[in-house]
Amino acid sequence: QLQLVESGGASVQPGGSLKLSCAASGSPSDYYSIGWFRQAPGKEREGIACISGRNQNTYYTDSMKGRFTISRDNAKNTVFLQMNSLKPEDTGDYYCAGRHPTRGNYDYWGQGTQVTVSS
Repeated sequence: QLQLVESGGASVQPGGSLKLSCAASGSPSDYYSIGWFRQAPGKEREGIACISGRNQNTYYTDSMKGRFTISRDNAKNTVFLQMNSLKPEDTGDYYCAGRHPTRGNYDYWGQGTQVTVSS
């Protein structure tokens, strides 16, 4: 099994930056695609970005491009989400999830880390 643990969430001012981490353990993580998702209070969960295991190709939800950057360090079994120019609407719980290349759904999820952007 693949275990994922997010960290790095905090309360920040609008315009600030955060770098979230997703640490993987258990199954070899470099074979999995890892995605970042978020859920704002009272809203449905939405995808932010994902990065593949083999070639580290990246995908971004259009609305997330420019401010958010996903990367991974396979030697450290960690995927990152750099978030810049944060806005109040970025507030929510942020999750990382793992998807095996043979499956279309994300089967492994972390517990989430909270991000609050407010004045």
